[in-house]
Amino acid sequence: MAETTQRTNEIVKVSLRGIAVNLLLVAFKAAVGLAAHSIAVTLDAVNNLSDALSSVITIIGTKLAGRAADRQHPFGHGRIEYISAFAVAIMVLLAGVTSLKESVGKILHPNETNYTVVSLVLLAAGVSAKIFLGQYFRKKGKALNSASLEASGTDALFDAVISFATLLAAIVAMTLGWKLEGILGAVISLFILKAGIEIMYDTVQTIIGVRADSTLTKSIIQSLEKYPEVNGAFDLILHSYGPDTYFGSVHVELDDEMTVREMDALTRRIVPQIFNEYGVLLTVGVYATNTYSEEAKAIRNAVHEEIARHPEIIQMHGFYADTDDGQCDFDIIFDFRAEDPKRTVEEIRNALSAQFPLYHFSIVIDRDFSTSDEE
Repeated sequence: MAETTQRTNEIVKVSLRGIAVNLLLVAFKAAVGLAAHSIAVTLDAVNNLSDALSSVITIIGTKLAGRAADRQHPFGHGRIEYISAFAVAIMVLLAGVTSLKESVGKILHPNETNYTVVSLVLLAAGVSAKIFLGQYFRKKGKALNSASLEASGTDALFDAVISFATLLAAIVAMTLGWKLEGILGAVISLFILKAGIEIMYDTVQTIIGVRADSTLTKSIIQSLEKYPEVNGAFDLILHSYGPDTYFGSVHVELDDEMTVREMDALTRRIVPQIFNEYGVLLTVGVYATNTYSEEAKAIRNAVHEEIARHPEIIQMHGFYADTDDGQCDFDIIFDFRAEDPKRTVEEIRNALSAQFPLYHFSIVIDRDFSTSDEE
C-alpha cells in the first residue's frame, strides 16, 4: 500500500510540473500569436492549454485508481488509469483534428503575419521546453509504469514538432515572405492523428485484456519450479487490475504421495513469496503426478510420442494415469493458429486407445494464456 501511495504521489508531482510548464507556454505563445497576428502560434497556445488539461486528467485518474478496494470493486480501482490514458488519447486526436482544420483554412486563406526577433526567441524556447517536457514525461511514465504519463509525453514531443514547424514557418515568412504555416501544419496534423490513434489502440488493447509480459510470466514459472516438491508449473493466468497490480492462478504438478497437509504447507510458502517478489497474488491449484508407477511412465512416454507428431501442439501437462481405474487425464495446449484441434485430439485418443485398450483417455484442450512467445 505504501508503494502504491508513493507511486501515486510521484505521478501527481510530475503532472503538476507539466501543468506549470504548459501554462507558462500558453501565456508566452498567446502573447506572440496575438502580437504577430499568427493563427498558427495562437492555436499552438490553445494546444498547450489542452496539454495542461490532459495532465489534470492524469492526476484525477491516478488519484481515483489509487483508492482502496471496496465492496463494489474488490480488485481495486487501478484500471481507471487505463481510462485516463484513453481520455488523453481522445485529446490528442481532437488536437490533431483541430490543427488539421485550421491548417487547411490557412492554406486556402493565408493572412499576413508580423513576426519579430523576440517572438522567434520565445517560440524557440517553447520548442526546447516541449522537448524537455516530453522526454521527462516518457521517462517518468516508463519508470512508474503509467500509460497516462507516457501518452502525455508522446503528445508533448509532437507538440514540440508543431512548435518547431511554426518557428520554421515564421523564419521563412520573415526572410523570404513565403507563407508555409498551413502546409506544415497540415502535414504535422496527420502525424498527431497517427499518434493519437496508436495511443488509443494500445489503451483499448489493455482494457480488452492482453497477454502478460513474457519476462514476468517466465520468471514466475521459474520461481515456482525452484521448489523441490514442484515437478512443473502450468496454466499461469494473470489478470491486470492496473499497472503493477495482478491477480492470477497457476497449477503446480506434485507427487501423488504428498499429503494434504504437505500441499497446504507448500502453497502457504509459495503465495507470499510470489507476491513479495512480483506483486502478483496467486491462487495455486494442484496436478497430481504418479512418477513412481512404471505403467504410468509407459503411458506418459506414449503420449509424448503421439504429441511429437503434431507440431501445432505447444505443450502437454496435467498428466495422470490411474492404474486402478484405467483412467488417464492430461491437457494439451495448441498454437492459436491450429486449424482443427478437436480432430487432432481425436487422432491422439484413438492412437493411445489402440496401444492401451484398457484405459479411457480424457484429453482437455487448454489455452496458453501467458507463457508462450508465439505471435
